[in-house]
Amino acid sequence: MEELSVNGFERVVVDRDPAGTARSIIAVHDTRLGPALGGVRMRPYPSEDDAVAECLSLARAMTVKAAAAGLDLGGGWSIIPASEKTPERLLAHGRAIATFGGRFIPVNDVGTDQADLRKIGEVTSPVCAQDDPSPWTALGVAAGIKACARFSGHPDLKGLRIGVQGAGHVGSALVRLLVEDGADVVVSDVIEDRATSLATETGATVADADTLLTSELDVLAPCALGEVITPETVGGLRCRIIAGGANNLLASPELAEDLRERRIVYAPDFCVNSGGVIFLQEQILGHTDESAHKRVLAVEGVIADLLARAESRGVTTTKAAHDLAQARLEASTGIQGPTASSSEKPAVP
Repeated sequence: MEELSVNGFERVVVDRDPAGTARSIIAVHDTRLGPALGGVRMRPYPSEDDAVAECLSLARAMTVKAAAAGLDLGGGWSIIPASEKTPERLLAHGRAIATFGGRFIPVNDVGTDQADLRKIGEVTSPVCAQDDPSPWTALGVAAGIKACARFSGHPDLKGLRIGVQGAGHVGSALVRLLVEDGADVVVSDVIEDRATSLATETGATVADADTLLTSELDVLAPCALGEVITPETVGGLRCRIIAGGANNLLASPELAEDLRERRIVYAPDFCVNSGGVIFLQEQILGHTDESAHKRVLAVEGVIADLLARAESRGVTTTKAAHDLAQARLEASTGIQGPTASSSEKPAVP
């Protein structure tokens, strides 16, 4: 087990197989508010450095997400940099998580599901393996989109053209909710059959995965992988609102200012997609689904407040959200700890 020293992080480890290849990367960013909740992401990466960089970025974003949502949870993340899923890989990942002594609570993410978490849970505890949080993430995103629509002068979603990028667990649940609310939904996925099947079920329209980003839309809702908004893509956007379920939508924090200058309403991803995390805390606390439902729907008010704060202060919504989260983190101890600043770029020495 290799320990990495990373500025602003409590602990980062790389677990290697006998051949020296990284089989697990786990990062705990900040546990001042509570144990770190984070995903188990499984997919191949061009290099180990790329996998470490994504793990750090996602862990830091989770700290901000939990703090901004008012949860008593910290931020962390974990990655299995592989394409072939085996019980041995999952168990090795669980044993690496166990070395954190309960400070990191894993949940499913890209490439993993509840069955995988149960396998991991055979060698470590606690894990969130009971119910899939994806529908709750989607419920919160739908609530956040409503807040953005009202801010833009629309009382509801009826007739709004909303593009959902990704037809996975979160994207498919979001499409169903938006169609029920009367939106004109278009959906894309790199696996075209998945988008087609969802469109047939819901009455949505299928869009080309390569062109949805630059389509004329009222709302763009990215629900696949992150870093959708880049210096190369921001200029081609033709949407008025961006609010989605994917993490780390902006390739760099400075792009929030570009969106503001273009008068595109942006709901910070770590706030608008917090419904799944809210639900997981409700589960951890033993609360009912009814209680979780009320708390997730409150995402609408959180986003409405952030939009108003940003406008009144003349700052980006990302800045307003990070300030809110950082204030809560600092108030938890009364001293400045590992920063959650949007401008911080954690680096592995």
